Amino acid sequence: MATLYGAAGLVNLVGRSVDCIKTPDHCDEILRSRIEATRVLGVACRAVASPPPVWVQMATAHIYGDPPSVVCDEDSPFGYGLAPTVGRAWEAAFAEAVLPAQRGVVLRTSFVIGRDRGAGGGALARLKTIARLGLGGRVGSGTQGMSWIHELDMNRLFERALTDANMHGAYIATSPNPVSQQEFMRTLRKAMRIPIGLPAAEWMVRLGARYILRTDPELALYGRYVVSKRLHEEGFEFRFGDLGKALADLMKA
Repeated sequence: MATLYGAAGLVNLVGRSVDCIKTPDHCDEILRSRIEATRVLGVACRAVASPPPVWVQMATAHIYGDPPSVVCDEDSPFGYGLAPTVGRAWEAAFAEAVLPAQRGVVLRTSFVIGRDRGAGGGALARLKTIARLGLGGRVGSGTQGMSWIHELDMNRLFERALTDANMHGAYIATSPNPVSQQEFMRTLRKAMRIPIGLPAAEWMVRLGARYILRTDPELALYGRYVVSKRLHEEGFEFRFGDLGKALADLMKA
């Protein structure tokens, strides 16, 4: 992740990947990478003669936890656990770091689906690999929420946050149509023209994630349904609000 600074403003994306086994050391790195980077940027803004007028801060939609079926928006209560704790601390660090004269925008981001542009393709690349192996079926109950946003719409949100003087405060950065894990993988297989996806029981996911993929099984077993009430009220129009069309676009060469 990176921090971008230009005439229009500052965009902070810094944070250690959560795609890992949650050892104590990794949990510490996940928290500190976000908090310390934000604090350093706050110090830097105070040290320059002309600080950026806008600060756009990455945050996480996982701040709402993993409710099984409730659809959360910006007014929903925060959840419980590692990710919500990190999310709250991250936003608190931003609130302390941003200058009173700066327009601050927080983007609580969901699962960004995009192409591999030299950085590995993110979580979607891993899901595509799993689908190619015939394992892209239901995981656990399959009802856990998958809230997603196409990379183009994510970039459009960054642009809007930098240029729209009316945009301020916290927004959920996600498409208006979250789906279940089972539906997401069914749609992905269709886009990849893969007819079969074997299901995986919870115990299988826990073993495979830890000992083969070397990641946190809860990333697959739990999820959340989130939508942005604020973006809807402010008239933001998504180019890709439908998952099938979004994935079809990303499968193009």
